[in-house]
Amino acid sequence: MREQDVRTHDGGKLALYSYGTVDAPGERRVILIGGAFLTALIYRPFSVALAKGLGEGWAVDVYDRRGRGKSTDQPHNYSMATEIADVRTIMDATDARNILGHSLGGAVALNAAQAFAGTRNEPAKLAVYDAAVNIDGSMDTDWLDGFADAVNKGDVSRAMARMKRGMNPGTALSRVPEPILAGLMAVVSRTKVNKLFRDLLPSGVGELKAAFEADATPRDFSVLPPTTHFMVGKKSPQFYKVAASRLNRAVPGSTLEVSPKGFHGSVPAAVKELVSDISEYFKK
Repeated sequence: MREQDVRTHDGGKLALYSYGTVDAPGERRVILIGGAFLTALIYRPFSVALAKGLGEGWAVDVYDRRGRGKSTDQPHNYSMATEIADVRTIMDATDARNILGHSLGGAVALNAAQAFAGTRNEPAKLAVYDAAVNIDGSMDTDWLDGFADAVNKGDVSRAMARMKRGMNPGTALSRVPEPILAGLMAVVSRTKVNKLFRDLLPSGVGELKAAFEADATPRDFSVLPPTTHFMVGKKSPQFYKVAASRLNRAVPGSTLEVSPKGFHGSVPAAVKELVSDISEYFKK
């Protein structure tokens, strides 16, 4: 593994970790863009497994997005444009030609690929798993303001409860009364993983708003590469499946794959089936 700092266009810093054959050429490099509330190190098991699945001569590059890990905080004017510029920075630093996005990182990947269409940064291959994009109102975002208010007031348990309910509409979890769910979040937030989640809540407000409040339409993404591969977990919330299906219909030549055993956390969990499927996609 190679670790390095990459300077951004606005004077910030991105912590970049490379796995596999760290000096691999750009056409054999995959940039992994992680989801909300997760650091690059959370993706280490998956990055190692994917590099192994891709084989000798391939590299996987994963970086801490703004406000997490060893990267600098989100700037005062943070928006999706910040994320897109950071993807370009990482592509230029590594020469990588392939992109993989998970969850909110999938939204970043799709927006970046859209912005790069027809330029030298247009990815040769683009894959997303459970991309968190709001397509034609595929997601109810009414919970976002309440989530942001709870974060700003320092009410971590209530903020976590509102996000859990909002991101899992139509499930049993979404029907749990907020006070009860907030009490449960207060207990589970003491675990190591949820402590990290709690620490990243402030940066999460900005990125969730950037991803969800701009109500994108499938036409916005019709310029994506025809090699684009949309993936969703069969056990993931319905929201991700609806968005992926609408995007697949809008992007000529794109493919859609449902991972039979997949759930939303399958990427950081390095589920073997998913690692194998993603490896095959990039190697084809």
